[in-house]
Amino acid sequence: MDSSKKRVRVGTGAGMADDRIGPALQLLEACDLDYLVCECLAERTIARETLSRRHDGTAGYNPMLRERMQAFLPLCHQKGVRLVSNMGAANPEGAAKAALEIGRTLGWSELRCAAVVGDDVIEKVSAHSELMLMDRKMPLESILPKLASANAYLGADVVRDALRTGAHVVMTGRVADPSLFLGVALHHHRWDYDDLPRLAAGTIMGHLLECSAQLTGGYFADPGKKEVPRLAELPYPFADLYSDGELYVCKPERSGGRLDRMTCTEQALYEIHDPDAYITPDCVLSLQGLHFDEESADRVAVRGIHAGARTDSYKVVVGYFDGWIGSGEVSYAGVNAVARAHLAAQTVKERFRLDGGVASELQVDLIGISSLHGEFPAASASPPYEVRLRVAARCPDKKSANLLGDHVRQLNMQGPYGAGGPVNLGAKEIIAVDAVMIPRDWVKPQIIAVGA
Repeated sequence: MDSSKKRVRVGTGAGMADDRIGPALQLLEACDLDYLVCECLAERTIARETLSRRHDGTAGYNPMLRERMQAFLPLCHQKGVRLVSNMGAANPEGAAKAALEIGRTLGWSELRCAAVVGDDVIEKVSAHSELMLMDRKMPLESILPKLASANAYLGADVVRDALRTGAHVVMTGRVADPSLFLGVALHHHRWDYDDLPRLAAGTIMGHLLECSAQLTGGYFADPGKKEVPRLAELPYPFADLYSDGELYVCKPERSGGRLDRMTCTEQALYEIHDPDAYITPDCVLSLQGLHFDEESADRVAVRGIHAGARTDSYKVVVGYFDGWIGSGEVSYAGVNAVARAHLAAQTVKERFRLDGGVASELQVDLIGISSLHGEFPAASASPPYEVRLRVAARCPDKKSANLLGDHVRQLNMQGPYGAGGPVNLGAKEIIAVDAVMIPRDWVKPQIIAVGA
């Protein structure tokens, strides 16, 4: 390795909305980071936060933002680490202002924050009902009356531009997961946004880091087959990315978990669809030549990645109201437990019908027997001694959804004997998601500076 090459060290601070805080503090304290990136925005999350903001104009960002900022900002200030996150969700400016307020309270008087806005394109797509939904294969018009949100997956260029303002903290809404990390590299190394080899390196860095501990043994362990040491102490990963695109993914020295060719390969193949054409807003990544070389127990070299030019479109995730789910659960144990559970389920279904309940789908699960693979469980030598029954229905209205759960709860007195812990899990409004493609020039991102 050429010691004269410029390096940026990027750590993962979160890989989901409610991820653990402790492993991020471990990176901040011990790993000499330049940047901490928190990826916290799943497909449905932004629709949920959009609804929150409609009820309260100051809401709409990640519920853990304040807790994370209180934990991270003192160390970021002390060690000169800049923070990038999509915790802004449906209110990036509000998130940036909240981070600024917390930082100032903690004594960081020179703190500067920036918000990336413009991913919300609900007005634009609503005016184009002819757009086709990618999953349902129907025009957007079919869900337009129920539309709750529409957000374009922005790319790394907006993160780069936000960092160029001098912000210590950057809050975004919908930005593609790997683009959060690539944006850091674009800014730090001053790469050209059309330099495909370097875009490839920064994008695979982001893809490997974006799910936090999945790279270090999370969602990987399988006892007796794929062992993960000290699973309870999984660290978050970080990466060393050099100005020429040389890349290493790492974990803290002597930490728990594992980082090797196997964990890296599983994460590389996670949620990419086509390994030869992983489409991001920044480039089209090919994993065909990708390989991992284990340099130590805590450090893996990433090589052989390539990219093609980005497309002329943005993907837009749309959230829409899709009815209600009602559900309830109850346990049975002892001789004939499974037969009693089946009888209970049939009773609930019949009472639901007799009382006027309406459902487009009604599902019965015997948890531990048929809840994952349906009515074709593996053959068993003897019936289970205990089982938990779940009955759920997709309903057009809240009343029917609650009715279904009530009938399960009432099994303690009005069903087969031995019902244990019957509960109505309540009616939950469904926010479904789909996607459409729109031309890039329909989207006009902006950077809002907040603070000094």
